Amino acid sequence: MDIASDPAPLSPPADPAVDVVPVDPLVTPTAEALAPAGATLAQFFRFGCVGALGFVWDAGTVYLLRPVVGLMTATFVAYFVAASLNWLANRLWTFRHVASDAGLLRQWLHFLGANTVGFLLNRSAVYTLFLTVPLCVAYPPLALAVGALTGMFANFSLSRRLVFRVKRPSANGRD
Repeated sequence: MDIASDPAPLSPPADPAVDVVPVDPLVTPTAEALAPAGATLAQFFRFGCVGALGFVWDAGTVYLLRPVVGLMTATFVAYFVAASLNWLANRLWTFRHVASDAGLLRQWLHFLGANTVGFLLNRSAVYTLFLTVPLCVAYPPLALAVGALTGMFANFSLSRRLVFRVKRPSANGRD
């Protein structure tokens, strides 16, 4: 009898609904590593939507404060207003599935700290445009949009990895 023509399989077919694979917590990949690319893309899309709202908050704060404190100071303060509102929106929507044992103040400070790289990229681009492109002084949202896009990828990556990360179970079973 030819093995290749034998219709009977050597082992029963695997049923994914029934098969159970033992999990070793020391070698199990993180939820982030197991997340399909589509889930990460959806999360990035939500982060971008929140960022678009942040742009509105940023520009609105600049326009509100500019007559009182000047363009440069208004732009500096506006970042923290927008970043704070973005943290809240990301906490409630983009990363809502991530439980946190950190208090609100601590998580907000972690968010601001983790996004320092994005802040430096963002505001460096904004201030450079203010100093070199007169049109950006007349229309600050042009520079603010460039700054927001410049810092967005760093902010998403750092927020996902440092602030809103999925908590891994410890080896001893306690969190």
